[in-house]
Amino acid sequence: MELPQVLTALIQAQDDFDSHAYANCFSETAIVEDEKKTYKGRAEIQQWIQKANEDYQTKIKPLEYSESEQMLSAEISGTFEGSPLEIKFYYKIDNGLIQSMKTD
Repeated sequence: MELPQVLTALIQAQDDFDSHAYANCFSETAIVEDEKKTYKGRAEIQQWIQKANEDYQTKIKPLEYSESEQMLSAEISGTFEGSPLEIKFYYKIDNGLIQSMKTD
């Protein structure tokens, strides 16, 4: 499956538990909506994913990508209850960076 470069970098950063590399996949003004919480800006996103990495050690396995829907379906596994789960991520990408991301 061919993914946009920024999504490939995001998945690699997540699998490496590298919160700085993960946050650098987002624009300075990006917005992330996850588990009914909103994180605004690269610094907040980095803090959120660092805590999530410490708590859950999440790995991402891409299952399906739709460029037209800007959606990535992935298997998420880690140390959380119910692992693994299938989640859909919806992205807006501009100039090679993620502008927004939300989970379904």
